[in-house]
Amino acid sequence: MAFSLVGRAKVAVHILILLVNIVVLALSTRVNLYQEFFFMADRFPFILSIITFALLGTMTLLDFVTNNSYTGRAQFEIGVFSILSIFWLAFNAFSSSRWGSAPFACGDIPAAYPDVIQWCHELSALRVMIWVEWLMFFFTTIATLRYAITQNNRGNKHIFKMPLSRYAPNTGANPYGQNAEYAFNQQYTESNSKMY
Repeated sequence: MAFSLVGRAKVAVHILILLVNIVVLALSTRVNLYQEFFFMADRFPFILSIITFALLGTMTLLDFVTNNSYTGRAQFEIGVFSILSIFWLAFNAFSSSRWGSAPFACGDIPAAYPDVIQWCHELSALRVMIWVEWLMFFFTTIATLRYAITQNNRGNKHIFKMPLSRYAPNTGANPYGQNAEYAFNQQYTESNSKMY
């Protein structure tokens, strides 16, 4: 079954977050290599970006591989993105406070130290990118939560019974009210119940 319009948008956001996460992973690796993985403030973005890559990569892969992935449902994604938002916020605040003594103006470093200048540029980029990643998780969480609640209030109860990548709001909607059965939901459940 192909992705719905909502599903294509969701997968596009996941891939965008994964790309930003790869940039954070690369920058945090470079910063940690220079410091020889000594400082905890440098290791937090590195470790968290690996966890994020594994978790979000698995969720996105399961959306492509299966038609009825629980990891693609609204309630699961809201929970995962909420937890990741909290972790990124907490660890970003810790790391940013520890990096306060590092110079933002890398041009003030003497040219005789090119490795320090390169480290300074990479650390400055990492400072920005970790907050960009947190903002992406935060707004994705809020948007998914708002969309799921809005669709549920409109009577589209099947939003919590199927992956968002396959969700279509008006498919099978019955004009007789919120408690009506959805023909699409029954068909979807019957076609995917054989998987278990």
